[in-house]
Amino acid sequence: MSNKRLFQEFAVPTYEQWREEAEKSLKGASFDAKLLTKTYEGITLQPIYREEDVKDLAHLTGLPGTAPYIRGTRAPGVAAKGWEVSQEIGEATPEAYNKAIKHDLERGQTAVNLVLDHAGLMGQDPDPNSDVARSSRGVAIFRREDVDAALAGVDLAKHPLFLHTGFVAFPMLTLLLAHLEKTGQEPTCLKGFVGADPLGTLIAEGQLPCPLQDAYEDMAAAAKWANQHAPGLRTIHVMSHPYHNAGANAVQELAFGLAAGVEHIRELLKRGLTIDQIAPKMQFSFSIGSQVFMEISKLRAARLLWSTIIEAYGGSPEAQKMNIHARTSAWTKTVLDPYVNMLRASTEAFSAIIGGIDSLHVSAFDEAIRPSNEFSRRIARNTQIILEQEAHLAKVADPAGGSWYVEWLTDQIAQKAWDLFQQVEAQGGMLSAIKSGFVQGQIEQVAAKKAENIAQRKDRIVGTNMYPNIEEPSLAKEEYIRGATPQADAAGQATLLQTLQQTRITSPEWIKQAVQAAHAGATLGTLAKAVLSTENAPTTARPLRKQRAAEAFEGLRQRAEQYRQKNGNRPTVYLATLGALAKHKARADFSAEFFAVGGFEVLRPAPATSAEEAAAEAIASGAPVVAICSDDESYPSIVVPFAQRIKAARPDVVLLLAGLPGTEQMGEYRTAGVDDWIHVRTNAYQMLHDLQERIGVMS
Repeated sequence: MSNKRLFQEFAVPTYEQWREEAEKSLKGASFDAKLLTKTYEGITLQPIYREEDVKDLAHLTGLPGTAPYIRGTRAPGVAAKGWEVSQEIGEATPEAYNKAIKHDLERGQTAVNLVLDHAGLMGQDPDPNSDVARSSRGVAIFRREDVDAALAGVDLAKHPLFLHTGFVAFPMLTLLLAHLEKTGQEPTCLKGFVGADPLGTLIAEGQLPCPLQDAYEDMAAAAKWANQHAPGLRTIHVMSHPYHNAGANAVQELAFGLAAGVEHIRELLKRGLTIDQIAPKMQFSFSIGSQVFMEISKLRAARLLWSTIIEAYGGSPEAQKMNIHARTSAWTKTVLDPYVNMLRASTEAFSAIIGGIDSLHVSAFDEAIRPSNEFSRRIARNTQIILEQEAHLAKVADPAGGSWYVEWLTDQIAQKAWDLFQQVEAQGGMLSAIKSGFVQGQIEQVAAKKAENIAQRKDRIVGTNMYPNIEEPSLAKEEYIRGATPQADAAGQATLLQTLQQTRITSPEWIKQAVQAAHAGATLGTLAKAVLSTENAPTTARPLRKQRAAEAFEGLRQRAEQYRQKNGNRPTVYLATLGALAKHKARADFSAEFFAVGGFEVLRPAPATSAEEAAAEAIASGAPVVAICSDDESYPSIVVPFAQRIKAARPDVVLLLAGLPGTEQMGEYRTAGVDDWIHVRTNAYQMLHDLQERIGVMS
């Protein structure tokens, strides 16, 4: 019997028939409460999707490689080329970076991803005495000789360069061009991007050391230069990481990224560039979170909306393409149980690739703890190489295309991101929205809701707020090893600066003079001063707070560990279990894990047969916290006598009950001495924080 004939034997059920059966299986529970999922983006996910959900979507007729590029910017014949493996290298000195990047390029990495330290991103020469400098991640580069050392033996004609330069591009670009000139290479060999994002830097740092117009003069000059001398190089950066790392949802990350891109376009159009000169020079960078289908759809929606925007500006189909670099989320990574980060990074990398990125960094599992070493770099690098060469994800154009769920979700994200983008535009654009605090306020609302759900363990972080292993050895922390910082001759730098300031960056001659100054020893700081106007008027805004989802619970564990080191043991909780195993096991298991999340050692003796016996054992344990674990039927007969005996002998004990009693019982139990209850709806973070504070863990 053929499949066709077999399927003809069965009637196709309607949605109403399916829902009727689904509701029967719920046995009276609410369909909406059980089967609908509300996301942080304000989107309600259905349990199933049908052709009817997407039949009116205009983008379904699009093909990979054609506008509006929702299905990717590469045509199917080009898809097998894949993406650039663009891993960040966590080294602090140019020499160490060079050794690591050459090692990794021989082992599957395809792009040179050079991350600058904080000073470099802010256009400053390094200050070895600065606390920020000592804790900053990234390579310390401030002279041409540093670029020479970092890129010695690296073929930039073969390997694209990915270099975010902070709020201005030309100072670092000048050092790079001086390096190329010294090594006999032409700027035309450059591929990838060397670019600045002044708006992203502003909201991340809270200030720029110049008027924003200076940064846009730099951006325009860099784009004009690249259009003429380095056609394969992008110089305009739009990074969403500051929004993502502050807790933004996918819609916010996309909308604010688009708004920043449009702000860049407006400023560059004012400075004489055309849309077809601007758009191809733009590089977008997105962070990829843990919600697989949301992230896939976010990237597809990003290309759709960007194509729409560039088309509205009159851009060509080629200019409508969005080049996307992605990095797996820093927000989702944990210090505790760090090897789980490998799994997180794998799913995030999968989402990025299925979503159609052009280049990718996969986080090292120890990224939140220390500079990555050869082992952690190898695991991260091989994660995406496996997805390419073993899972063959590069061989399929738009693998998610045609999925009713993904197509519907792509449309939902696009609609909501467009609405939020329009709100930003109505305020006068991204700069005005940042200045007014609109962007920060929107993100902080979502971040607060995420924090609440994490605290209540509605959002689970494996190894941190759920399923902890308090016996795990911590990874050894390592500091960035920074070499001695040569001090530039102040008088010589002043002379070079004076010479450069005689010509403005808008002059074609400026870059030639700047390169010669770099050969003569001009530092990054001097070149940055030369780019900026003499007007000393910094741009300020309220910065977003960079954070990770796990930080609050990690703080609990850290304080418990400090207590152990000081006192020789962890803070302890005694579980007073009563009755048969079936009566207490579920709540005892829940309680043991609940307290372990806060770094407590849980004492779990054999169950007692009476309240009196359990109380005597709990008193003898000396534990400062005692939790009663049994079932609801047993509690009325054991809680009051147990609590009275405990409090009579040790009034300072914190006495908790596993479960949530009724209102009348709560009053009775509190009178007897029960201090609080723990259950699935408890704010676990607040409860554990208060317990630590009450028993002296925080002192």
